[in-house]
Amino acid sequence: MITVRTQVKDILKEAGVDNMSADFMDVVDQKTKELILAAVKRAKDNGRRTVMSRDL
Repeated sequence: MITVRTQVKDILKEAGVDNMSADFMDVVDQKTKELILAAVKRAKDNGRRTVMSRDL
């Protein structure tokens, strides 16, 4: 698991949502992984081995 369940739940509560479905965290993790890999690709395409905020 990449993302922290309790932190996601805190964000949801701040936004006014009390519950999340059983598969929600799986999808959040998959989207997070895709975002990270896209940033890595951009950094490599720019000749860097360091991922930066601008890669997002």
